[in-house]
Amino acid sequence: MAIRKIVKLGEDDVLRKHCRKVDKFDKRLHVLLDDMADTMYEADGAGLAAPQVGILKRVVVIDVGEGLIELVNPEIIASEGTQMCIEGCLSVPGKRGKVERPAIVRVHAQDRDGNHIELEGEEFLANAICHELDHLDGVIYVDKMLEDVTDQYGEDVE
Repeated sequence: MAIRKIVKLGEDDVLRKHCRKVDKFDKRLHVLLDDMADTMYEADGAGLAAPQVGILKRVVVIDVGEGLIELVNPEIIASEGTQMCIEGCLSVPGKRGKVERPAIVRVHAQDRDGNHIELEGEEFLANAICHELDHLDGVIYVDKMLEDVTDQYGEDVE
């Protein structure tokens, strides 16, 4: 697999665009998912969305320490509660911010082969899901940031 270049905020407006739904579940999608996972792990992130590697497709990968999750065409179908999260982003290096997110989310998506799946995430996983799905709609956590806490938390990411 390959490590792809992560697009940084301000380098390319791809981060501000809405992504297209995936309709072909083929080898190209599998390569994209594999490359995104490799890129995320290499950058020590917890998630990565396709626009962060310059691809306007509704695809994300997440690993909050419980194993790799691949979501194609994901959509949040339910949420409950709220939590305050300290977030960073591989596309916004060196910055951290406080963001309010749902405490629990339920997502409908497809896997790499087009099979329909549902996933429920709580706490950090719910945060990561919301963060990555925002990327698919051109939203970056700094757009929702309630407070910049970079000085308190340093340069950790996602």
